[in-house]
Amino acid sequence: HRLQLAGGRSRCEGRVEMEQAGQWGTVCDDAWDLADANVVCRQLRCGWALHARDNASFGRGSGLILRDDVSCKGHEDHLWDCPATQKHDCSHKEDAGVVCSEHQQWQLSGGRDGCAGRVEVFFRGTWSTVCDSTWYEMEASVLCHMLGCGPPIERPSFNHTLPGKMLYECTSPQPSLAHCKWTYNKAAPCHQSRAAGVICNGM
Repeated sequence: HRLQLAGGRSRCEGRVEMEQAGQWGTVCDDAWDLADANVVCRQLRCGWALHARDNASFGRGSGLILRDDVSCKGHEDHLWDCPATQKHDCSHKEDAGVVCSEHQQWQLSGGRDGCAGRVEVFFRGTWSTVCDSTWYEMEASVLCHMLGCGPPIERPSFNHTLPGKMLYECTSPQPSLAHCKWTYNKAAPCHQSRAAGVICNGM
């Protein structure tokens, strides 16, 4: 048995896919709820579940539908330890999904478009700013490319006005900031920092 999330913006968000006897398949959303989603998030080391999604909200999967009427209590170690039926009356338009607390997504706000502004990250259910203590060309470049905005041309500073603070350190190009070293709400490295910003060239 293996488990993964597909179709999301990070490895901690997406359509639930599991492998059984060498074949990958999906899970039907009948009776799919937060207790089921929590087991998935914990099994994938993605924290806890923020949302249990239904109706193929991360796109329709393919292949088999391996579980229906999943009814986890929430404490199980693996999704396949939960009571469920393997016979189903579902199609892939009912594929179940989850959003876990360790999912990170980013936006730039207050700029002229989506490729400029203050860096904000959604993490553990809330939006936070990013400390500029280690906000250099590499970090800005990872974010601009991930947003499909070309290379960074400026790194303006802003004020911290959101409840949380995130710090990123990238030593090489990565597919997203979540793949770099990061710390959340640690006071020392963020002391006297400003909120990081970036202007990408928007190409």
